[in-house]
Amino acid sequence: MIGLRALMRWLGLLTLLLVAACGREPPAPPADGGPALWRVEGKALDGWLFGTIHVLPADVAWRTAAIERAMTQADRLVLETADIQDQALATAAFEKLGRSANLPPLEARIPADERDDLQRLVQQGGASMEMLSGYESWAAAMLLSAAAQQSLHISGANGVEPALIGAFRDAGKPIGGLETVARQFGAFDGLPERAQRHLLLQTVQEADGVQALYDRILKAWLKGDMAAIAREDQAGAQPDPVVEQAVLIDRNRDWVSAVGGLKGRPFIAVGAGHLTGRDNLIALLQAAGYRVTRVQ
Repeated sequence: MIGLRALMRWLGLLTLLLVAACGREPPAPPADGGPALWRVEGKALDGWLFGTIHVLPADVAWRTAAIERAMTQADRLVLETADIQDQALATAAFEKLGRSANLPPLEARIPADERDDLQRLVQQGGASMEMLSGYESWAAAMLLSAAAQQSLHISGANGVEPALIGAFRDAGKPIGGLETVARQFGAFDGLPERAQRHLLLQTVQEADGVQALYDRILKAWLKGDMAAIAREDQAGAQPDPVVEQAVLIDRNRDWVSAVGGLKGRPFIAVGAGHLTGRDNLIALLQAAGYRVTRVQ
């Protein structure tokens, strides 16, 4: 759960901002089932928890009858961050946290035998080594992740979050978030440089496999196959415990606290990867006294 796997699981916002749309043929929706959906009840809360995928090909049918009913009955939408609606704000936060003066060249931050692959990935994304060298290692890893995903012909504009935002906005229902965009990027910005460089290296090493990885995740997500998503999270090398704690576990725990402030019938939508693995959001909500029941 490192490199591209980590970035695809832990942070969808940058991908929503940067991945370009293309014309790839979308997969057919499942004949039954659909993306995973849970009911969350307790402490003045009677809402839903939906596992999203942040980027999609065009025309993927994912809004099943159960999801539509939940959206209709919900009184508000709660995303990972409400700031996702303001791309200028999100981009400004990334630039503020992601840039620093007097950084070493990007190629100096990874082993010499990986630098040719780094150069190919930089060129694939239409960037330059000089430009990326102005970013801290975590931010450069995110930009390279977005570059690697450009070949997938997917788009944040086709992702789940924009569709949800549009539907709830049209219904005149409020839209909020569990955290701010500064908190999201800040989780990476606070990592020690060793952990940041490890993330950068793994992003380079996993770039060639991103097509197959995304296809497997998309297929599992459309079926609501959380076990398959969990297996993808566990594939490859073991996660860096420092990164996992700061970027995944600490954020999930913060989200439980944020859910504790909600009342009524919220439709809570977070990346599906946050709902599997150690200290996942479902397990933490259950430990906090909520009843979480799979409804799709």
